[in-house]
Amino acid sequence: MKTLQFLINMGGPMACILTLLISTLLYSPPITAQKNSTISVGRSLTATTNGSQWFSPSQDFAFGFSRYPNKRNLYILSIWYAKIPDTIIWYANDGNPVPERSVIKITADEGLVLSDPQGNNLWNTSISGVNYGFMNDSGNFVLKQRGNDTPVWQTFAHPTDTLLPGQIMEINGELNSRLSETNYTKGRFQLRLIPDGNMVLNTRDLNSGFVYDSYYTSLTNDTENAGYKVIYNITGDLYIQRKDGSKFNLTLAHKILPPENNYQRVTLNFDGVLTWYYHPRTFTGNNGAGWTAIQSLPDNICLKIIGGLDSGACGFNNICILGKDQRPICQCPQNYSLLNPNDTYGSCKPDFQLGDCKKHDQGEYTIVKLPNTNWPGGGYKRHKPISEEDCKSSCLKDCFCAAAIFDGPDSECYIKRTPLSNGRRDRRTLKTTWLKVGKANDHNNQVNSGLKYKIHPVVRGLLGGSVFLNLILLIAVGLMIFIALNKKHSRDETQTNRITENRNVHCFRYKELKHTTDGFKEEIGRGAFGVVYKGKLTKGGPPLLIAVKKLDRMSNDADREFDSEVNIIGQTHHKNLVRFIGFCKEEDQRLLVYEYMSNSTVADYLFGDLRPSWTARIQIAKGIARGLLYLHEECSRQIIHCDIKPQNILLDEYHNARISDFGLAKLLALNQTHTNTAIRGTKGYVAPEWFRNKPITVKVDVYSFGVLLLEIICCRKNVCMELIEQEGAILTDWAFDCYRINNLASLMNDDMEALSDMIRLQRLVKVALWCTQEDPSLRPTMRTVTQILDGVVEVPDNLPCPTSFSMTEVLA
Repeated sequence: MKTLQFLINMGGPMACILTLLISTLLYSPPITAQKNSTISVGRSLTATTNGSQWFSPSQDFAFGFSRYPNKRNLYILSIWYAKIPDTIIWYANDGNPVPERSVIKITADEGLVLSDPQGNNLWNTSISGVNYGFMNDSGNFVLKQRGNDTPVWQTFAHPTDTLLPGQIMEINGELNSRLSETNYTKGRFQLRLIPDGNMVLNTRDLNSGFVYDSYYTSLTNDTENAGYKVIYNITGDLYIQRKDGSKFNLTLAHKILPPENNYQRVTLNFDGVLTWYYHPRTFTGNNGAGWTAIQSLPDNICLKIIGGLDSGACGFNNICILGKDQRPICQCPQNYSLLNPNDTYGSCKPDFQLGDCKKHDQGEYTIVKLPNTNWPGGGYKRHKPISEEDCKSSCLKDCFCAAAIFDGPDSECYIKRTPLSNGRRDRRTLKTTWLKVGKANDHNNQVNSGLKYKIHPVVRGLLGGSVFLNLILLIAVGLMIFIALNKKHSRDETQTNRITENRNVHCFRYKELKHTTDGFKEEIGRGAFGVVYKGKLTKGGPPLLIAVKKLDRMSNDADREFDSEVNIIGQTHHKNLVRFIGFCKEEDQRLLVYEYMSNSTVADYLFGDLRPSWTARIQIAKGIARGLLYLHEECSRQIIHCDIKPQNILLDEYHNARISDFGLAKLLALNQTHTNTAIRGTKGYVAPEWFRNKPITVKVDVYSFGVLLLEIICCRKNVCMELIEQEGAILTDWAFDCYRINNLASLMNDDMEALSDMIRLQRLVKVALWCTQEDPSLRPTMRTVTQILDGVVEVPDNLPCPTSFSMTEVLA
């Protein structure tokens, strides 16, 4: 070794050759290890608690199934640091978890194929000609062909939320944050290299995918010398490479650490902060204190996000406060609480009724001071010059004012409505917010003190007689009352036991529901068996808005429908079904209690004045399909809904689709495959077998879903009475005609957002037409439908005309 060092010190060509030789020996990965780490076609991994993984030659990285955070028996296909298993740096299937016993396999025709325990395809790389896979020491999993050193597919080309040394991001490349620390699906924040050469950080709408204003821009969009690659080289230096080869450095020079001693990564965190991290390669349980943040973009996200649209770093009405490592902390203001209690970074809702002008006139509001706090943008009034006292007073007097922002140095006052956006609290913020809140309501604390009891004269007389006699009489009266109450309780219990057995549903008293609905005051809908009222539960936790369905048909059939609905919904629990809370069965009263859905029905959403975004419509369609799949195949007893239509699909506060109204549902025993029953459902959505005395199966729901899917695609009703004498009156027929002649533009009525996504549009139209086939056996299952909507299964091209329904049958 001393001789080699002497020759190197001598300089010249020999020194260069020796230096190269030494570098090769020291830094090239062992050839035998690389060969042994090759994963051949046909090999697979299974998602189990102690399942195996595919390691890189150095054992630094592992590829396989990792336990999904806070989810029992669920896993995520991912890559992680083998010595730091909690740090996942890449994940498949859009971050969605998969059940235990799912399998990932390398195939020649599709590359990596992820399937559930039943063998259904969940995700694949869609790459043919694959000979083997390899987990590199860089953290890059690649698929290769024999004799071809260039990967045909690699995880580095499909990043999720993290970049690793050696990774390159091209124009239109992007990172997407997670939804939360423990939810790997796509969140609100993005890092993108856009076509003009700028690297930007921006927020996006979760439902539509619409990109909002950037809160960081690299300014590398020179016309002659724009950026065209983001490079994270093996030394840990992240930079934008310009067209002339020059660098725009993103990593500060003194922040670059020796890669041979440290693991390094750059992650777009779920809260929107891009952070550089390092972790010593050599550590033990005692000194492995975790990752250290060494640099962040932006330096203060609370102040940097100031766009006119979207909520800001935190949700609407929430306040962003900068914490350590330039990470935001979100905090609801006084008298506000989280819309989703599990999401501290989400939106906040007032714990009082804001904008009630009657209460406003009665002095039911007060105003609180929030120093160094601002919600920029969104004001509807401006006063200047004005004193702080007058600014505060102007909000308190204005029925619509939610907050007044006072700018002391400029003597300006901005009056704002809810929702308040881009909230921030910072000592550098020289503004003061005066927030309007409801006054404390002591009514609930005074209820018991206001109760008065009337004493019957006979009882008064008894109390005035002999103590012994009074005692005997009181015991007798008490026994009589106890027996009467016990009989009534036993009768009520007998009525309710058979529909609450083994269920976690609440049995309400009629008086309780009457109180929560303010005497059934606010009607929010009508169904086949009664009226739905809005109410609010306030006992046992934070206030909860509910929808109370009061049945008004008290025939024996209706009573059986009631028992059926409670039994069915009591067994179901899925994010795409309306949550069932409880019921009331008291004497002749029959009521059902559901979680209140704030965004009304899909019918209102689709057929209103404004056309919803294409992305939002697709997400709604996927949600409905998943809900039906659950009813048909995944709950304990198979359920046919029998009345799928846009009026029976509700939207929650996040515009997630929730299937409702199981009053017409048909429950099948486990050993049944079909049933015969009277016609159910709504005209325009009813499958042909209802009219033709054929067995009724889950395929009737598939048919109705196909009609509904076309309505979601086109934003128009299936039967358009205005066109009844013209072409296009029946949407299913019109869709097939347009598909057959390859003229979907006519079908979409200038919906350019959908037409620009033609491949997916064609796929959705085809699956809708497939669902509406006249022969039930030709229709797909809802499992197949969900796979098609997710893009993992193709639709047959040779579709026959969907149905030979006559106009009379459609309108029946």
